[in-house]
Amino acid sequence: MTLHLRVGFLPLVDAALLVAAADEGFAEAEGLSLELVRDVSWSNLRDKLHVRLLDAAHMLAPAAIASTLGLNGVKAPMAVPIALNLNGNAITVSQRRFEELSRAAQGDLADPAVSARALAKLVATRKASGLPPLTFAAVFAFSSHTYLLGEWMALGGVKLGEDVRFEVVPPVRTVEALSSGQVDGFCAGAPWNTLAVATGIGAILHCGVDLQPDCPEKVLAWRADDVERRSEAVSKLNAALIEASRWANSPANWPHLAELLAAPERLNTRADIVESVLRGEIAQGGNRPTRHVPDYIRFDPDAIRPDPAHADWVLAGMGRAGQLSDDPAAAEIARLVFRPALFEARR
Repeated sequence: MTLHLRVGFLPLVDAALLVAAADEGFAEAEGLSLELVRDVSWSNLRDKLHVRLLDAAHMLAPAAIASTLGLNGVKAPMAVPIALNLNGNAITVSQRRFEELSRAAQGDLADPAVSARALAKLVATRKASGLPPLTFAAVFAFSSHTYLLGEWMALGGVKLGEDVRFEVVPPVRTVEALSSGQVDGFCAGAPWNTLAVATGIGAILHCGVDLQPDCPEKVLAWRADDVERRSEAVSKLNAALIEASRWANSPANWPHLAELLAAPERLNTRADIVESVLRGEIAQGGNRPTRHVPDYIRFDPDAIRPDPAHADWVLAGMGRAGQLSDDPAAAEIARLVFRPALFEARR
């Protein structure tokens, strides 16, 4: 008997394994009818999973931890039997801010420490001139994007949320927010940084891997009480995603995967932009050449193992962002969100 599952996702390249599982028959081979439900924000996916409008969801690893700890107002424990990728983010600024940072930089702007010190100069100049502070956005408060922004700015002594305004902007609105001047820069996943460059609106300052190699990113989240109760469904979907990972990790399949992701009901964007992301060929903007970034985004089987150690990096980011005080009990709970045994059972 075919088992029907509704899985929510946001239009990002890191939804690739879900799309491949649904569209290339990997889910069907496991006896699943996989319905992918597109949404616009991480809070929507979190809430719909909590009230069981979804069986599982494409989710930020830090958001799964925050929901489990009750940091976002509602305690809704989640479990992660499989990850969906590592890496895939970038920090993008408007063309105007890129030019200002270039003029202020003492050294190679590609060095995060150099660009962070240049940012500090801009912050100080604007404050002395009575201008409003710069505004940077991440896609969700509890996200690797927030923590990457904070890590980068700290290299120049800049405090996110104090010296620089912080806003949450859903991924699909990041380019629009940059174009309108609502924000001066953002950290988001692909393809939104590349789209900002392609439209002439922004320039990529740093890729996520420049700051944190093998950064924990998206996971497949289930309600924690469903992981044991619905073990067959969890196991079947894990198996489908592992097969999708093997398929998606082959460069020969990237053109087709890009077409699947670019479809109107998925990302609704240009396939050539998606393929460039898969290949790690990143257009930087700012009159700089395309940069080849190894492991810009990872979907390989090793990358999708849910690793409890990733919780340590997330909690450190939460601490720096003032979202969580030092709490040994929280660390243990956060590590238990990741369930590697469920992954290894079907690898």
